[in-house]
Amino acid sequence: MNTTAPNPGSANAQGAKVQDTRGLAGQTIGETAICEVNQTQLIYRGFEIADLAEHATFDAVAFLLLVGHKPTAQELDDFKREQSQLRAIPTSVRDAVIRICKESPHAHPMSILRTGVSLLSHLDPECEGLAPDAELRKSKRLLAQIPTVIGVCQHALEGKDPVAPDPSLDHAANLLWCITGKRPNEIAARIMDVSLVLYAEHDFNASTFSARVIASTEADMHSAVCGAIGALKGSLHGGANEMAMEMLKDIDRDCAGGAMNVQAWMKRAFAEKRKLMGFGHRVYKNGDHRAPILRSWGLKLAKNLGPSAQKWFDIGDEVQAIMLRDKAIHPNVDFPCGMTYFIMGIPVPQYTPIFVASRITGWCAHIMEQHQNNRIIRPLASYSGPAIQCW
Repeated sequence: MNTTAPNPGSANAQGAKVQDTRGLAGQTIGETAICEVNQTQLIYRGFEIADLAEHATFDAVAFLLLVGHKPTAQELDDFKREQSQLRAIPTSVRDAVIRICKESPHAHPMSILRTGVSLLSHLDPECEGLAPDAELRKSKRLLAQIPTVIGVCQHALEGKDPVAPDPSLDHAANLLWCITGKRPNEIAARIMDVSLVLYAEHDFNASTFSARVIASTEADMHSAVCGAIGALKGSLHGGANEMAMEMLKDIDRDCAGGAMNVQAWMKRAFAEKRKLMGFGHRVYKNGDHRAPILRSWGLKLAKNLGPSAQKWFDIGDEVQAIMLRDKAIHPNVDFPCGMTYFIMGIPVPQYTPIFVASRITGWCAHIMEQHQNNRIIRPLASYSGPAIQCW
């Protein structure tokens, strides 16, 4: 029998529209105590994202996600101290990352970071352990070491020696230091911190689901994280913030000198059916509530930096207004992220690795949750191939 799956938006024999469930759209495939995503809220272990972005730090949010409760002042101090002591990476890993960057300068930093995490696994004495205490220790090490790997990569791509992690800095500020080699000022460190809070967790998104599928086979944490990095690399997931900024740069270039304006550029993009990155979301149909939080911080920095920075938000606001008016599509958090990171002087190819420096907390929390109450994830498929034939 040929059991053909319904086409998207097709009708059944009674004329009722059949829901398009490709990509598991609208399907609930498991439970989690880590995060809730709905139309109006994003909640990490009972704490709403706007509250966390305003009142918490990323270090505190990382503790919340990994350990499972809001840290006391002493617990947070101990956690930050422990993290500062875990940031160094083995010399062999550092040298391997530098060599890859020198010999393959066009390799994507996400691919290099994926390799860096894989190399770290071989030198982690608890790599194969699935016990909860071992997994928590591995999570902490990955959280601390990933910014160092990112920094080594960026400096190598620039032909420079890497800087050592700074134990006096919090996670976000140290990440900026490792990438740029410059001590961030207060507003830059705060903006990075807020962006990491916003990106830390998002229930069963593509990369987290990938990590849980891998973890469900009883594979080790590093393997699951490598798979998650591979999933996040894609332009429809983590890479969207890079593509959003590249789109704005295209608009600025094409509109330079007055030969074209943003309205005309967007009209042409619509006619060419160009995919405009940084807009729309599978869950947030009425707008991603993380986007205005990051936009407000980015705009504050742009105003301080002057017209050359402000222009990106002017272009972005015009693009956003046209998308809402003509397509009724809202921006997601990747749209203001691209502009904000750009005016901070962060190289565009490092946007998604920065995402990893945040989302590693959510991934590890989900990997631990999966291992603690495991059943291998093995969904069914609806066959749409030919009927049985004789060979």
